[in-house]
Amino acid sequence: MSGKWKLALLIVLGVALIGVGLVGVYMDDFPWSNTDNVVDGDSRMLPIPVLLVDENEDENIADYNIVAQQGQTSFFNNVSTPTLGYNGSFLGPVIKVRRGQLVNMHVQNDLAEDTSVHWHGLEVGGTSDGGPHQVIRPGTVWQPSFVVDQPAATLWFHPHVIGSTAIQVYEGLAGLLIVEDEHSDRLNIPKDYGVNDIPLIIQDRSFNRDGSFDYSSNMMDGVLGDTILVNGAITPTLKVDQINMRFRLVNGANARNFNIELSNRGEFYQIASDGGFLEKPVKSQRLFLSPGERAEIIVDFSAYNEGDVIVLTSGNIRIMTFVVGKKRVDTTEIPETLVEVATLDVSKVTAIKTIELNGMGHMVSLNGKQFDIHRIDDNVSLGAIEIWEITTLRTMMGGMGHPFHIHGTQFQVLSRNGKKPSEKERGFKDTVFVGAGETVRIIVQFKHKGIYMYHCHILEHEEAGMMGQLEVE
Repeated sequence: MSGKWKLALLIVLGVALIGVGLVGVYMDDFPWSNTDNVVDGDSRMLPIPVLLVDENEDENIADYNIVAQQGQTSFFNNVSTPTLGYNGSFLGPVIKVRRGQLVNMHVQNDLAEDTSVHWHGLEVGGTSDGGPHQVIRPGTVWQPSFVVDQPAATLWFHPHVIGSTAIQVYEGLAGLLIVEDEHSDRLNIPKDYGVNDIPLIIQDRSFNRDGSFDYSSNMMDGVLGDTILVNGAITPTLKVDQINMRFRLVNGANARNFNIELSNRGEFYQIASDGGFLEKPVKSQRLFLSPGERAEIIVDFSAYNEGDVIVLTSGNIRIMTFVVGKKRVDTTEIPETLVEVATLDVSKVTAIKTIELNGMGHMVSLNGKQFDIHRIDDNVSLGAIEIWEITTLRTMMGGMGHPFHIHGTQFQVLSRNGKKPSEKERGFKDTVFVGAGETVRIIVQFKHKGIYMYHCHILEHEEAGMMGQLEVE
């Protein structure tokens, strides 16, 4: 090789090494990606959302003040991210209500844009649902009132305004709504909020180099982030004693599915789905949650030793870490039975309807149509019980599954591809995943009047038009 070519080669190698060095500096200075799936001594502790204070002294009436606001949140040391939150900079407090209680919500919009607050899973009249017909203009207050009339459950709330639902959720607008009742009072399960009863709002986000959120759709599946947040903290740690711990899991992601597991493939017990308790605990090693779905589980940490480290994972994704502490007296239990789940009567069904979900990215439809807020797609009689057969159509590329959600009601799954649903899906639900080529048969009753949405809960698909609306009268 001539001296000229040797010099050229050295220059190329030098440039390459400099490039590698720059890449190394970039990754060290901006460690946004959640690529390390092993325990590394991360000191971020799990934040526990506060319980919102009821401003009414009457135990039969609750008044809650909620403010949608802008803020700055530090997900990384010395870096501030512009965010949105309820009564804070990111996410919101937990609202706890009781069955039979009159609830007055006072929702103030301090944002510079329209928003709304949808009570996801709550069975209320259409004007209180918080869908796209209940827009809250900047500087105004929305004040819905309703009586809670459904079993104990873990619900949640988030925006549902046309055109900006996905980005507002991504930037932080979401919170939990917990319903309690006499049955949950009687059960001897963990119920000391923040101690042995812990909410886990699981989301994924991506960040730009300056710390701001990188909201970028992949044009097919919706927005998938590369960093996992739990209660607004990146892959946090929770110290747990050797007792029964109850976790209220919420898939608050825009588009990502989670397959929840313990890193040692340990067992846990699912005690509730979207709409409340199952009839009996279901022992499991894996729990699938699509966007919008919730579940409650109990992990018995008395089976572990002090110092054990257990990672909550989804496939090869690290979600959070449990560090096991000391053994202490635990008077709670995992009961053999929880509640008697009343089933909707198939003999009283007045209609059987078909829902077809189709497409990816921006090319999506529901029953061959895209959403039009001025069009009512279905009319339902008050109190009617119907069967809906929901199918995700396959495409030439195979297609993808969709989480299907109905506002203002809870339904029951009758079958999945003609087979009886798993024990995990035999409670009441408001969101159900329908895989590509699958047909899920549900039975649903509409107990309140009003206009309600039904849609894919991949938020980018919802906004692209995979949504319809029905009117109950």
